[in-house]
Amino acid sequence: MRRPVFVRDLIEGERDRLKAGVRSSKPFTVRRSQIILSSARGERAPRIAEFLGCDDQTVRNAIVAFNERGVAALEMGSRRPKSAQSVFSDEGLEQLKALLHRSPRDFGKETSVWTLELAAEISFGEGITPRLISGDCVRHALKRLKVSWKRAKHWITSPDPAYERKKSPETG
Repeated sequence: MRRPVFVRDLIEGERDRLKAGVRSSKPFTVRRSQIILSSARGERAPRIAEFLGCDDQTVRNAIVAFNERGVAALEMGSRRPKSAQSVFSDEGLEQLKALLHRSPRDFGKETSVWTLELAAEISFGEGITPRLISGDCVRHALKRLKVSWKRAKHWITSPDPAYERKKSPETG
């Protein structure tokens, strides 16, 4: 059984702020305020969770956040993971750009058309990224280079000697 966790003693003004939070237009603030006020009355996390229809870990997280940050914990923070960092270094971004200027056939692939997933696979195979990444990660890296994926696809060329002539709009 988990050790019970309770909110610390409320200081002057916090109780009023919590009561105002219960009437907020933001559901996150309402729920957090309800959790903190219930815990201040001595209710345990599983009972609060049952009453509010949420998981008891949600209640514990709210109590811990309030104990650490006070009423600032009533506002929703960023949902971005705290450990999120770019897989591509600045040098890696330039290597990715150079990679996309080449044909996938140069890397032993059967196609001459780049896909985001293929770029991710070859980036890992060439040591540009430390691990296999998603195509979406490649798209974000291209965005950092201020290049849209749509624009990047125009870099594609063909080994066909008549490719430029066939590609030009004048030929029908």
